[in-house]
Amino acid sequence: MELLIIRHAKAEDFAMDDSSRVLTSKGHDQSRRVGEFLKEHNLTPDVTLASPYARARETAEIFCQSSGADKPVIEPWLACGMRPEKAMSELAAYSNFEKVAICGHNPDFAYLAEWLLGSQAGGIHVRKASIIHFSNIRPPSQGGYLEMMVPVTAI
Repeated sequence: MELLIIRHAKAEDFAMDDSSRVLTSKGHDQSRRVGEFLKEHNLTPDVTLASPYARARETAEIFCQSSGADKPVIEPWLACGMRPEKAMSELAAYSNFEKVAICGHNPDFAYLAEWLLGSQAGGIHVRKASIIHFSNIRPPSQGGYLEMMVPVTAI
């Protein structure tokens, strides 16, 4: 499986609670650009999974629309606080798909990328609306090949 790890785009700073924070206009633009990048580079996901938090759900909906992908599936395990082992266990249910995108939060995605690489160094910085592309992922196992990491500012 190819795994596309996509951090949510720029969201408002405050809301009634953290899960309700929605995207700013900049976040909408970032999300659209992520989708265009995915389409242009033949990385449109076969399935997209998103955190139930508003900012991640919106990011996924927008990049799916601009890439031509199906609407995202909301997965509670992608909410803030996700652990790498849990993510890989849950991704096993999607192993019949070639390209799987997950849209969620940091530091969870930094921990997941480090875990997949077998690193404990804490040296991965995942910017908002970044795309991390791994290939040869075999859930629930650790490992895979890091193909690229692209922040939306480079798109």
